[in-house]
Parts: sequence; structure tokens; C-alpha cells
Amino acid sequence: MRKIMYLTIIASSLYAAMAYAGLFDDIMKSLRTPAKKEPDTATIVSGLKEALSIGTQNAVKNVSQIDGYFKNELIKILVPEKIQKVASALRKVGFEKQVDDFELSMNRAAEKAAPEAGKFFVDAIKGMTFDDAQNILGGGDTAATEFFRQKTGDNIYNAFKPVISSSMDEVGVTRSYKDMMGKYEALPFVKKETVDLDHYVTNKSLDGLFAMVGQEEKKIRTDPAARVTDLLKTVFGK
Repeated sequence: MRKIMYLTIIASSLYAAMAYAGLFDDIMKSLRTPAKKEPDTATIVSGLKEALSIGTQNAVKNVSQIDGYFKNELIKILVPEKIQKVASALRKVGFEKQVDDFELSMNRAAEKAAPEAGKFFVDAIKGMTFDDAQNILGGGDTAATEFFRQKTGDNIYNAFKPVISSSMDEVGVTRSYKDMMGKYEALPFVKKETVDLDHYVTNKSLDGLFAMVGQEEKKIRTDPAARVTDLLKTVFGK
């Protein structure tokens, strides 16, 4: 009987010792493993710049392709609201082709001009400061894109507009517009309408471009698979 008691006591002691040793090992492992540090401000700024750099490159590449604007319902450039009734009236009397050609030409101009935006994005990204970084990182899914447009939109517009104007001449936007409006003004009892095409197409081109940049930023923020560099994983993985 005593022998059984001794064996029980020994077994219990061994079990307690083993459990203690396991706990001790766990504690030592946790002490040996350094805690993950939050990225510092310099790392955050670098990560945001890298995210914008990748996002803008992808966006420019996507919209620069044939049908990059025209077949993307999110950013397709439609007939200006001011002359939509013109387009509607022409479609009703058999001039669908003139309206379609005009709409297509605006999108082709945007697609042709889009690659020029890349250099403006690069310069703007370089201007991001340390003070901006934390607010952007803690903002919404497109906080960097919104900040980026607020800070650079006017400059990019001014630089982009001549490119759009030149592209519009090359792809025949003005010609298509005049053809469409000529057909409309030949109809009886219609009021003459005008629109600043350079301004309209430039604005719509930039709207579409920033919309695509915003989508790229959102992917980087929310989809781990889109964080294609270690820096992006460090900053946006938090």
C-alpha cells in the first residue's frame, strides 16, 4: 500500500515538474522572441509612397490601353450632360453613328493622353511629407488618393489639358463633335448648344484616372495579395 502511495506521489511530482518545465520554456521563448514593432514614421511615409507609386502605375497602364476608358463602365466618358438632349434627338432621327463616333473619340483621346500623367504622379508622390502620413494611413480606403488629388489636382489638370487637347485633335474629337452638332442644328426649331470639350474631356479623364488609382489603393489596403513588396506588407499589414 505504501509502495503505491510512493509511486503516486512520485508520478504527481514528475507531472508537476514537466508542466512547470513546459511553462518555463514557453516563458523563455516569449522572452527570446522580440515583439513586433510598429512601423516608424519614415517607414509609413515610404510605404504610402510605394503604394501610390504602384497604384498610379497600374492605373495609368490600365486606362492607357485601347478601350481602357471606353469599355470600363466606371470611368467611360459619356456625352456631356449639356448636350445629352442633342445626342438623344439625333439618335431618334437616325444619326446614331455620329453620336457613337463622338463618344468613342472622347474616350480614345483620354486613353491616348493617359501615359503622360505618369510623370506628374511621380513628382507629386515625392512631395508627400511626414506630417501627412499617419492621417492618411488611418483614413479611409482611398485616403491617400483623395489627399493626392487635393494636393496635386490643379497642377495635373493644367499640365494634362494641353495633352488632352492634342490627343483630341489626333483622334478626331472636334471633327466628330462638329459633325454631330451640324446634324443637330440642321433640324428645325432647335436651340444651338456649345460645350468646352477640352475642359470636359480633361476633367473626365482625370476623374477616371483617380478612380482607378483609388481602386488600386483600396486593394493594397484590404487585400494581402496586392501587397507585393515587404514594405507594403509591413505598413498595410497592421
